[in-house]
Amino acid sequence: MDLPVIDLSDYLSTTATSDAQLSELCGVVSRSLRETGALLVKDPRCSAQDNDLFIDMMERYFQSPRDFKLLQERPHLHYQVGVTPEGVEVPRSLVDEEMQEKLRAMPEEYRPSSPKGPDCKWRYMWRELNAEPVIPEGFPKWKDTMDSWGYKMISAIEVVAEMAAIGFGLPKDAFTSLMKQGPHLLAPTGSDLQTHGREGTVFAGYHYDLNFLTIHGRSRFPGLNIWLRNGRKVEVKVPVGCLLIQTGKQIEWLTAGDCIAGMHEVVVTSRTTDAIKLASEQNRSLWRVSSTLFAHIASDAILKPLGHFAESPLASKYPPLCAGEFVEKELAVINLKGQSKES
Repeated sequence: MDLPVIDLSDYLSTTATSDAQLSELCGVVSRSLRETGALLVKDPRCSAQDNDLFIDMMERYFQSPRDFKLLQERPHLHYQVGVTPEGVEVPRSLVDEEMQEKLRAMPEEYRPSSPKGPDCKWRYMWRELNAEPVIPEGFPKWKDTMDSWGYKMISAIEVVAEMAAIGFGLPKDAFTSLMKQGPHLLAPTGSDLQTHGREGTVFAGYHYDLNFLTIHGRSRFPGLNIWLRNGRKVEVKVPVGCLLIQTGKQIEWLTAGDCIAGMHEVVVTSRTTDAIKLASEQNRSLWRVSSTLFAHIASDAILKPLGHFAESPLASKYPPLCAGEFVEKELAVINLKGQSKES
């Protein structure tokens, strides 16, 4: 199944687009987020070259020796800045009994791969706000590259958030006003395909994202599976020059479950092994980098169903909750809160 591709320039240049066309475009955005938990966008402000520049730098970083990377580890800050080594982040499907029950009830062909333990991926957390950044030595363009990519990702998310609000029948700024001063997090992952490149290896076990919306540029190695609202499992193909957006738990809260947090996993598939073979032949890096940014609702904002969603029969499942407290609870479940690494 191909996800719809929305060209944001149609929305950004409102002079060239009629109200009826805009309304239709925003409807496509909200419908795709509701039915698939995902959306592909093209943003004229963010090119394929920007994505390549970012991935090139992150490949060079993740290829660095383990001891060098561990200098950027900050477990006492809940791994919310700097590097998170492989073997720390626990997929929710391993620890959430309610989720495990749902998985057992799934048809065999739609079931996710079963992780054996914590994710075998590294992650680098670069905060857009709220914390002193961690910069590795020997990367003079690190801050500029991180800030530039992060800024472009947030700009794209803000446009999608406006369009989604209109499509959901809410005021245009319903979501973006809550995102102001949010603890947005640029958090690229690195997975070592030379070590973990066997088909079936799970890099990120079946989970949802706890934030508002997640955005990534195209990875050089496929492997992302998403679950549609109807329970079908789909491998995502991101065209060159496109960005992938996925729904997180905070948008589910704000829409009283009309739009649910998208479940997904990253696994080595046959398409991944084909890409590994080609990269080896071309002497390219065998680290799978995801250029991911998590966009958040501001920590002091209250998560609750907005506008007409407050009248939904499901609204009582989403009681008012401070966004910051919600994030703390979720982090504790996946082992990123606190200093221990028991898993």
